[in-house]
Amino acid sequence: MSVYLLVLCLALLQQQGRAKPDTPGCLNPEAVRVAEEAMDQINQDRTEGYVLSLNRLYDLSHTPEKDKGGSLYKLTIDVMETRCHITSRKPWKQCEARNIGEVPVYGECMVSAFIDTKVKLQSYSCALREVPATAVIEECPDCPTAENLDEPVVKETANLSLQRFNGESSLANYFTLEKITRAYSQWVFGPSYFVEYTIVETVCSNKTDPSELSGCTPMDCPFAHRGFCVGSHIFQEEVYITFSSGKTQKLPSTNPVEVECEIFEPQAAAVEEQAHAKAASGHTGHQHCNHTHLHPHEHMHSVTPSSDPITSKPRGSQGTVVYLPAPIRSSPAASSCPGPHRHRLGIDRLRL
Repeated sequence: MSVYLLVLCLALLQQQGRAKPDTPGCLNPEAVRVAEEAMDQINQDRTEGYVLSLNRLYDLSHTPEKDKGGSLYKLTIDVMETRCHITSRKPWKQCEARNIGEVPVYGECMVSAFIDTKVKLQSYSCALREVPATAVIEECPDCPTAENLDEPVVKETANLSLQRFNGESSLANYFTLEKITRAYSQWVFGPSYFVEYTIVETVCSNKTDPSELSGCTPMDCPFAHRGFCVGSHIFQEEVYITFSSGKTQKLPSTNPVEVECEIFEPQAAAVEEQAHAKAASGHTGHQHCNHTHLHPHEHMHSVTPSSDPITSKPRGSQGTVVYLPAPIRSSPAASSCPGPHRHRLGIDRLRL
């Protein structure tokens, strides 16, 4: 009798095991795929800020939905900000995460996504924060630290570097400052300031007289080009030399300004090209706002066509990104979670 009961118990245990499959963990290939493709769709949905990169899959839950032919995933994804601005529409895998010397930003995204044959983002909520300056200085005393975007020297650096860009650009139109997005400072040969900002094409020709530039308004047109720039302004210390006669003379100082800009083709231009490729009659009679397509040009900046797919949903409609302090998180519930880090800053006391 005891042998019979033992066999019966083993059979019931096996049946229960088949009825309740293991929940996917953070190393599960399907879960990783959902996280990666959801990250792409989050960046495609956003309208401001920088492209976010997947650092690790922290936790997840998985619910099969047989009536819909797929599964619903609830994910907690650790992310890091990259050097790419969202205007570029570059895939996150093509963008480098900011290192410890670039005022890094990290955070987490709560994501809901459905998968059948494709991954479909349902919603997301991301909370980001800068790595504290104290933590950066502990590991890298000479690294730059963040500056207030409203500081006059920050605005001056942006304006001077944009002035240089416009002066050396071979593009048809003048570009104006749209938004300063990041600023940081460092002591080199003197105080040095670095700014990152977006720019937009104006209605003015690049040959416009400097006295008339104040009237150059941004081009209100879907074909207006936008760009992302990184500029710097180094204030050198005053240097004096003393001659054998005892006379002292101040050497002339320079305040070198550098800039690199990347200009992007607007999505409207890509759509137009697709339409023209299908139509034999060329343009269809709509206004073109005198837009011109870009071509490779001088070393000061490069051209990257937008890879943004055409979607039916308006951007920014599927979720939010806010800046908040780091939360206190519970340990992951799913197996093999959290997954491995893809980026590390070498700051152990931060939960990156």
